[in-house]
Amino acid sequence: MEVRNCRNCGRLFNYMGGAPLCPACQKKLEEKFQEVKAFLEENPNSSVETVAEELDVSVKQIRQWIREERLSLSVAGADGIVCETCGKPIRTGRFCEKCKNNMANALAESIHKPEPPQPQETERDKNRMRFLK
Repeated sequence: MEVRNCRNCGRLFNYMGGAPLCPACQKKLEEKFQEVKAFLEENPNSSVETVAEELDVSVKQIRQWIREERLSLSVAGADGIVCETCGKPIRTGRFCEKCKNNMANALAESIHKPEPPQPQETERDKNRMRFLK
């Protein structure tokens, strides 16, 4: 266990991993997330900038939640959220579906192990088999 200062308020806390925020600041951030989520459900066509302004949340934080797939925009690319690979507009996450599938297929191919070669039966093995019968 490690003791750190909270990135937000500066208090010391036992750091367990993840964002370097104390439990109180993590709770406040989660409450703010729930507000943003509720606002977007009520106002689905709102831009990231509008939500940030209305709820006093940074645009950067909202974009982070979108990248983490915790929030989803109603219209793909409306706020400049694009696939990190091909640049196609997306509603949530970091990659479009096509790029996700390509990465998954490439990974599957890279870890697919070919069948081990079957040992060739030699003349000696054939003779042994005849003897055992």
